[in-house]
Amino acid sequence: MSRQTSSRQASGRKAAVPEPARRTAAKIVRLPLGDEDIRPTFRRERAALKRGVWPVAGCDEAGRGPLAGPVVAAAVILDPKRVPRGLDDSKKLDHETRVKLYDKICASAEVAVAFAPPARIDRDNILRASLWALARAVAALPVRPKLVFVDGRDRIETCCDCQAVISGDAIIASIAAASIVAKVTRDRLMTRLGLLYPGYGFENHKGYSVPEHFAALARLGPTIHHRRSFAPVAAAYGDPVDATVAADELAASVLPL
Repeated sequence: MSRQTSSRQASGRKAAVPEPARRTAAKIVRLPLGDEDIRPTFRRERAALKRGVWPVAGCDEAGRGPLAGPVVAAAVILDPKRVPRGLDDSKKLDHETRVKLYDKICASAEVAVAFAPPARIDRDNILRASLWALARAVAALPVRPKLVFVDGRDRIETCCDCQAVISGDAIIASIAAASIVAKVTRDRLMTRLGLLYPGYGFENHKGYSVPEHFAALARLGPTIHHRRSFAPVAAAYGDPVDATVAADELAASVLPL
């Protein structure tokens, strides 16, 4: 056999991949590149329903990046006959549209929320606390799902199959619905905190890193709702800033809200 023929056969042969690696890779879905106008659809949920896999839940969280307040996670099982129109990644929607969709979702779907408070974020780090809250939200659903779609690259601990979908809130209706529920719930909570702690501006910036918030930290000091492990808050406490903590905070600030 010629070397050229042998090379062709070798290139046409798939490299052996260990079973666990194949299984893990199959659970992660990526958003197609270049599809800027793509919108969430109910296609994946409906396909699962046709296979006899139902209920199907989507879950997402809001609030990884802020200096204060909890991470709020939401899990949603949409009614196949009453999927609200206009679902999208909550970050792409204005406040009024988000609130209208929130009301429609809560009126037609199975919904659960869970919170990871600042104390857990400080203890576990922002990623682990977020995944913990997502798992808690799924567990709190009144109906136990058989399949869960979670936004991001990390799967969560559930009693059923779980698929991590990068940019899932942009392509899967159930995740988009969960992102809306989480965002509206957290915004309302931070508005309440603004009433309890006047001067911090929580009702405006929702705990994020903005000049108004930094000025309030310098003037009034941190509250019990601030994340002490995040560098600006640690500095306000007078704690030495750990370079690792600062890096974690920077990473959190660029993750989906």
